[in-house]
Amino acid sequence: MALLKVKFNQKKRVKLAQGLWLMNWFSVFAGILVFSMGLFLKIELRKRSEVMDNSESHFVPNSLILMGILSCAFNGFAGKICYDSLDPAKFAKWKPLLKPYLALCCVFNMLLFFVALICFLMRGSLDSTLAQGLKNGMKFYRDTDTPGRCFMKKTIDMLQIEFKCCGNNGYKDWFEIQWISNRYLDFSSKEVKDRIKSNVDGRYLVDGVPFSCCNPSSPRPCIQYQVTNNSAHYSYDYQTEELNLWRRGCREALLSYYSGMMSSMGAVILLVWLFEMSVMVGLRLLHTSLESIANPEDPECESEGWVLENSLKDTFKSALENLKKLGKFNQVEAGAEGAEGEEGGKTPAITTVS
Repeated sequence: MALLKVKFNQKKRVKLAQGLWLMNWFSVFAGILVFSMGLFLKIELRKRSEVMDNSESHFVPNSLILMGILSCAFNGFAGKICYDSLDPAKFAKWKPLLKPYLALCCVFNMLLFFVALICFLMRGSLDSTLAQGLKNGMKFYRDTDTPGRCFMKKTIDMLQIEFKCCGNNGYKDWFEIQWISNRYLDFSSKEVKDRIKSNVDGRYLVDGVPFSCCNPSSPRPCIQYQVTNNSAHYSYDYQTEELNLWRRGCREALLSYYSGMMSSMGAVILLVWLFEMSVMVGLRLLHTSLESIANPEDPECESEGWVLENSLKDTFKSALENLKKLGKFNQVEAGAEGAEGEEGGKTPAITTVS
């Protein structure tokens, strides 16, 4: 029994073709939307590529751009087929291409669904990318005189100001690295010498943070140096008092920003996928209804359209049988080639009579 079997007359076929033509052009605009989302996400990721460890995060925007281009191409072509299907003479040239085209549509929709899932599942990969990238970026914060790294201070400062964050996981991350350049240290000072000698790696570590970690909404002037020294500031206890530094780490802030953006895009792509699936089903019904016309010379006669010629179970069984036959055929061919090789390898014995 055919799946989703529907009876059609000429009027219904015309309405289906016209509706599909309109839906395909809506799908073209949806493809432009998907392409634009991918382009926007790629630009946003490139803005902060200095604090990302690898290029794996660009897989999602690249996939969206590709899916957007394919959607425009596939649906533009389908729109042309639907328009020509109103004229039997014009439709005849597209008839041999419809089955391969529908097979390609199935593959395209599977890929589109996969990309939508990836948008929701990229959070873990993005988290590790940001964690390592921010860690490396903070190490290069002081290298304002080093070619290729002189921009890192500005990048980190702008990032902390824009996203209202501090450090990788929090403000204490700055205590573990030397973020002040040697150029601005007085090496004749006893305090500087003692701090460098007290560190195994010879780094100048302080319990301070860059100015970009300061929260301008705090009523108290920013305490960015000697953050953990209560006696250095009047009426201050860093363990109980609400610090006037951003509490949230930049990894969490960026992860929330990008994962929220990707989740929204994933939801949009799922809607586009559902729309594309309905277009594909409609195109299949149009294809089968036109093929099953008993008398092609009488376009007004009734016909039947279906999505699958047999039930879902029978179609699945038939596909499995075809795969098994294909496997057996390949085995037979391999066996035949082996036999030929063995026969060719045999050398006939020659007896020489003297």
